[in-house]
Amino acid sequence: MATLSRSTPLNPDDFISKGRDVIRLECEALEQLTARIDQSFYAACKRILACSGRVVLVGMGKSGHIGGKIAATLASTGTPAFFVHPGEASHGDLGMITPGDLLVAISSSGETPEILTILPIIKRMGIPLIAMTGRCDSALGEAADVCLDVGVEREACPHNLAPTASTTATLAMGDALAIAVLESRGFSRDDFARSHPGGVLGRRLLLYVEDIMHSGEEIPLVPSGTRVPEALLEISTKGLGMTGVVNSKGELIGVYTDGDLRRTLNRSIDVVHRIIDDVMTSRPQTVTPRTLAAEVVDLMRQRSINGVFAVDGTGQPVGALNALDLIRAGIF
Repeated sequence: MATLSRSTPLNPDDFISKGRDVIRLECEALEQLTARIDQSFYAACKRILACSGRVVLVGMGKSGHIGGKIAATLASTGTPAFFVHPGEASHGDLGMITPGDLLVAISSSGETPEILTILPIIKRMGIPLIAMTGRCDSALGEAADVCLDVGVEREACPHNLAPTASTTATLAMGDALAIAVLESRGFSRDDFARSHPGGVLGRRLLLYVEDIMHSGEEIPLVPSGTRVPEALLEISTKGLGMTGVVNSKGELIGVYTDGDLRRTLNRSIDVVHRIIDDVMTSRPQTVTPRTLAAEVVDLMRQRSINGVFAVDGTGQPVGALNALDLIRAGIF
């Protein structure tokens, strides 16, 4: 077994300098890539939009990892896509690719044997081919219907061997394709959320106040004119750290919270004999049941409040929730 040479000790400044050099070199590679967003890029976007099947990504090694990420990005932004390992494709997985699909092949050299092996079959099936390569004059580039140049002057690896800047450039080109196509499709926030129902992104885009609010008898409410001790009992019983105050029409006219109680006591106000109207917060901030829960989080942060009431079109409370409800829902 070959032995590795002993590493050269580096001090902290050396590590920091090396790290910055890598980032700087990859930034330069991306800057050079912007000049290649041209008619070939437009042609690739048109091919993807015209695809009636799925966009199939293939790539070996690090290119394969990048291909998997690009496929995932496309799939989550409105373009059905998946990754096929080109080595496995020659041993049965080509059956996953069907007429109407489109192939995006990734190879830095453009000469990856496993990819070149499957190209004749792809061509016979009439499947369009988009190449993402560092050499459009390669076998892959010449075979492609559209070739996207993702070449870089050098890798960030000091030996110019390990795929680093080239994989970054390829990933960026894939992102550019996905987002350009996304906008052309009119892919919306709601569309995105439907692709991510189980994650934080989906919850932030799909969950409404009505989905998590307390309603009916669970809403803490007292009528105008209620004495403060009785209002405090309502706060304690309902467990939301607040109570709403309604007028004779059932409209929300105020809110009293645990924080309001502390401020009331600090002002040496006799809470035993006062009515809630004297100490409540009038014209409180409210939301509608169809307000996104994520918007309530932003509202609470901006207003420094821990709870909010949902009201209907007549101003009557139909629900209530607090920060803990949002945390339980995975929004906060």
